[in-house]
Amino acid sequence: MRFDLTDLRLFLSVVEGGSLTHGARAMHLALASASERISGMEEVLGAPLLERNRRGVRVTPAGEALVRHGRSILEQVEQMHGELRTYATGLKGRVRLLSNTAAMAGFLPHHLCRFLAAHRDLSVDVEERPSIEIVQALLNKRTDLGIVSDVTDFGALQSHLLANDQLVVVASRSHRFARRSSVTFADVLAEPIVGMADTAITMHLAERASRLGRQLDYRIQLRNTEHVAMHVEAGIGISIFSDAVAKTLRRDLVILPLAETWAARRLYLCARDFTALTPHAHLLAKELLERLP
Repeated sequence: MRFDLTDLRLFLSVVEGGSLTHGARAMHLALASASERISGMEEVLGAPLLERNRRGVRVTPAGEALVRHGRSILEQVEQMHGELRTYATGLKGRVRLLSNTAAMAGFLPHHLCRFLAAHRDLSVDVEERPSIEIVQALLNKRTDLGIVSDVTDFGALQSHLLANDQLVVVASRSHRFARRSSVTFADVLAEPIVGMADTAITMHLAERASRLGRQLDYRIQLRNTEHVAMHVEAGIGISIFSDAVAKTLRRDLVILPLAETWAARRLYLCARDFTALTPHAHLLAKELLERLP
C-alpha cells in the first residue's frame, strides 16, 4: 500500500465535507493535488472510493470501508503522538474533553482547575462544541469524554447526570418583556430573534416551534455570544441562552426564565464506555461525578 497518512486525512476530510474542494481546503492543498492524491489511492486499492457528481462526492462501499479503518488508524496515531508528547513535556497522561457552551461558561473551568491542581502529571485537551457535534465525536472515538445537554440524542453512549440548566430569554431594558417575571415560548415566537448560529439549542428551538406550526423569526444569527448580546441590547431582537451563558454576558440586559417545562435542561457527562476509559480519563470522570451537584 503506497498512500500515506496525509492521503488518509485528505480522504476523510473530503468525505466529511462532501466535496474535494472542502477536503483540499482543510488540508491546505491545491484542488488538483487533492484530486490526484485521491485518484492515486483508488489506483493502489483497485476500487473507486468516491462517486463524483455536480453536488460534490458520495462515498462508495469501498470508500465506506476505508472510512472505518482510516478513522481507527488515525485515532491510534493520535493516541501514540499524545502519549509521546506527554513524555517529552514530563506529563504522564492526557485527557480529551469536549464540552457544550453551558458547561464551559458555568461550572467546568472551576472543576478543571481543581482537577489539574490535584494531578500535576496530567493534562486536559478541552474544546467547546455544540452538543450534537460532541455526541458524534464520541461515537467516532475522537474524544474521551463529552458534556452535552439532553436536547441531543445520546444514541448508544453511556451518560451520568452532572447538572441542571435553565433556558432563559434575554431582552433589552426597553423591551416590553423587561417588566415581566417570565416569558412563554408563544411570546417568543411573536418577536424578532437574534440567534446563535449552528448550535444544538437553535435546532431544539426550531423543533419546538414546528410542533406549534410556527418558526422563529431570526433577524440575524451570529456565532459569538457577546455579538448576540450587543444586538439584543441595541433592540434588534430578543435571544435565548442557557442561564449559565446569560450570566456571563457583559451587557445591561434583562434575563427572564423561559416558562416551559422543556426549558429546564439537564447536562450529562458522556462516554462510549466508562469502564473502557484510559486511567487518566477515568480520573477526570470520577472527579466530575463526585464533586458536582
